[in-house]
Amino acid sequence: MAFLLILLITQSVFAQNTSLENHIYVQQPANKITKPPAAPVKPVTDTLYGRKIVDPYRYMENLKDTTVQRWFRQQNAYARSVLGHVPGRDKLLSDIKKYDRSVQAEVSNVAHLPGELYFYEKTLPGQQVAKLYMRHGLNGKEQLLFNPAKYEKKNGPQWAIGYYSPSPDGRYVAVGAAPGGSGQIVLHVVNTQTGEETGEAITTNTSFTRVSWLHNEPSFFYTRLRKSRRNTNTADRLAKNRVYLHVVGSDPIGDRPVFGYGISPHVTVEATDFPPYITTSSTSPYAIGVVDHGNQRALTLYAAPLEKLGKPSASWEKIAGAADEVTNFAIHKNELYLLTHKNAPRNKIIRIDLSQPDIEHAKAVVPQRKDAIIKQLGAANDALYINEVEGVVSHLLRFPYDGGKIGKIALPYAGAIDITANAEVPGVVFPIISWTHSRAIFGFDTKTGMATNIHLQPTGPSSIESDLISVEVKAKSYDGTQIPLSIVYLKGTMLDGSNPTLLFGYGAYGSTFGPRFLRKYFFDPRPWFDHSGIIAIAHVRGGGVYGETWHKAGKKLTKPNTWRDFIACARYLIDNKYTSKAHLAAVSGSAGGLLVGRAMTEQPHLFAAVINESGVSNPLRYERMPGASSQIPEFGSIKTESGFEDLYAMDSYQHVHDNVKYPAVLFTVGWNDPFVAPWQSGKMTARLQAATSSNRPVLLRVDYQAGHATGTTRRQHEDRVADEMSFALWQLGAPGF
Repeated sequence: MAFLLILLITQSVFAQNTSLENHIYVQQPANKITKPPAAPVKPVTDTLYGRKIVDPYRYMENLKDTTVQRWFRQQNAYARSVLGHVPGRDKLLSDIKKYDRSVQAEVSNVAHLPGELYFYEKTLPGQQVAKLYMRHGLNGKEQLLFNPAKYEKKNGPQWAIGYYSPSPDGRYVAVGAAPGGSGQIVLHVVNTQTGEETGEAITTNTSFTRVSWLHNEPSFFYTRLRKSRRNTNTADRLAKNRVYLHVVGSDPIGDRPVFGYGISPHVTVEATDFPPYITTSSTSPYAIGVVDHGNQRALTLYAAPLEKLGKPSASWEKIAGAADEVTNFAIHKNELYLLTHKNAPRNKIIRIDLSQPDIEHAKAVVPQRKDAIIKQLGAANDALYINEVEGVVSHLLRFPYDGGKIGKIALPYAGAIDITANAEVPGVVFPIISWTHSRAIFGFDTKTGMATNIHLQPTGPSSIESDLISVEVKAKSYDGTQIPLSIVYLKGTMLDGSNPTLLFGYGAYGSTFGPRFLRKYFFDPRPWFDHSGIIAIAHVRGGGVYGETWHKAGKKLTKPNTWRDFIACARYLIDNKYTSKAHLAAVSGSAGGLLVGRAMTEQPHLFAAVINESGVSNPLRYERMPGASSQIPEFGSIKTESGFEDLYAMDSYQHVHDNVKYPAVLFTVGWNDPFVAPWQSGKMTARLQAATSSNRPVLLRVDYQAGHATGTTRRQHEDRVADEMSFALWQLGAPGF
C-alpha cells in the first residue's frame, strides 16, 4: 500500500496530548478578536561550541503545561477570528466544495488480485473519510468492507484508514485505522465473504506497520511497537521492535515474534532505524526481512524460508546492507530485484538469486538511465514493471523476466504515475496525474499491449482542464545551478506581474513533488486559478528530481542550497512577470518548513505571505522530539560541532531579528501530530509576532482533531484549504479579498 504522500520530518509513534477540548470552527465569528495573545519571554541561554544560543520560548516545548495550552488555544481563536473575517473566504470555501464534490467519488489505493478482484478506498461526496470496498470484475457489484466511522465515539475524534492489505486469495483483508490523525493504529481483519470482522483488534502503536500474508493459510506478519513503560527511553523503544506472526481469529497476545530486535544474532535494529517489517510474495518460498535506515536512504535486507518462520530452526541470512544503498525491491519466485543508487545516482536495478544470494556478484538487469531516474519497480506475473521519471513526468517500462528487451509502454498523456503490481496477475495498475488533468486510474493489458482507463475513478466537470497551461523552465541559482521550475496557470492569464502566485518547495529526503502533490494539497486547484492565480513548484536541491546527487546537494552542510534555490525561483517568477513581490506567497510544510522559514528570514522582502504547514522552524531543538534520531542522516546532530553548525544555519527561529518587516505568515498545525511537535510552529509564531515591524498578521491555526496531514476529514481539509487560499489572496491583494 502507498505510504504517506506528504513526506515527514521525524519518525515517531507518540501522539501529543489529545485531552484538549474539541474545537468547533465558526466561519464568521460575531466579534472579531483584534489582537493575538502575547507570549511571555523566558530566555534560556546555551553555549554550544563557543556560540551563545538564546531561546526566548523554550518553555513552550512542554505541551502539557496548562499555560502553554492556554496560549495555543488563544492563538487559535485569534487566527480563526481573523481568517473567518477575510472577505471572500466563504465564497471561496463554497467554490472549493463545489469542485471537490462535483466528482461522484474519489478512488485511491487500488489493488488487483487474481480472479479480477479489486480492492480500493473510496470517498463519496459529503463523506468525511474514505471507506474500503471490493468488487469482482470492473463491472461487478461493489461491496463495502470497512467503514472507520464505526469506531467513533460521541464527541470523539474522526477515525480514518491508514492502510490495508488483502490476503493473496482475497478472502481476508487487514485494515489499519486510527483516530484524529494520531498514528495510533489499530489493526482489524475482515472476512470478505461475510463482510464481518474476525474479532481481533491489534494495537500496533505505529502507522508504519506493513502487513504481509502467508500464501496458503490465514496468517500474516505485522510490526508492533513495545508497550510504553515508565521511564522508557524513546530511542530505545523505537529500536527494540519486532515483527509478529498472527493467525486470523486468534488472540493477538499469543502472536509470535519472528523478526526484529533480539530474534537473531545476525539481525540488528538501531535507534535511528524505522520499525522493521517483512515482505512476502505469493510466488516465492522466501520472506524478506527489512530494516529501514530511514533518512539514510538505505535498507538492510534479510531472507529466510517462509516455512521455517516461527520455528526454532528459523534463521535469517543477510543479503544486502546499508553500504549497498538499496532503496526498494521486488520479489519474483526465487529472484529478488533491487533498486540501488550505489555507483548510480540515477538508480539501477540488480538481480540476485535467493537460493544463493550474493549481492557482490548480482547482475545489473536495468542500468542507470541517461536522462531519467528509476523511481519504482513492481513484480507482476508476466514481467517487472518500472516507473522512471524524467523531471516530473513518468515513463512506464516493462522488463520481461526472461531477459528480453525493455519495452516502453505508451501512456495516454504526460503525468506522474504510481504503479501497483501483483505477482499472480499480469500487467499493472496505476493512476496518472498531470498538471492539467485530474487523476484517473489505468491498467496495462498484456493482451492488447495498451494502457487504458479502467474507470474506477469517476470524472467531473474539471477532469480534462484544456484551459490550463503548464510550462517547465529553469531558474539560475546563486551559484549558477539551473533549478527546474514547474508553472501552471489558466490560458489567457496576463503575465504582467499582478497575478497572485503560490510558490511551493520542499527539498528533503530526495523527494520529488510533481502533479500528485498539487492534487493532494488542493483536492482541485481550480478555485485558485479562477482568481487569476498561478501555482509554481520549485524542484530545489535536497529533493530528487535529478537523483541522489541532487539530494546530497541539499542536506546537512549543503542545506542552504535548498532555500537559496527557492529564492532563485521566486526571482525568476518576478523577473519574468508571472508575479511580483507584492503578489507572491511561499508555501511548504513538514521538512519544507526549513525551506520557507529560511527563505523568509534571509529575504524577508521577497514574499508578501508565507504558509507553513506543520513545519520545522527550530531544528536546533528537533532532537528533543520523539524519534528524531532517525532524521540525523538527513539533517545532522547537535552532538557534533559540524552538525550544530549545519542545524544552526537552517534554523529560522534563530534567524529572526527584531524590527524587521516580515511578510504575513500563517502557521497550521495538528495538535495530534506524531511527527513534528506543535511547539515548533508555536515558538516561531511567538518570535515573529514579537519581532516583526510590518504590521502584517502572524497567525497560528491549530486543529485539535488532526495529525501530520493524515487522518483529517474532508471538512477539515476543505476548511484548511479555504483558510490558506483566502489568507494568501487577502495578503496578495486579489480583488474581492
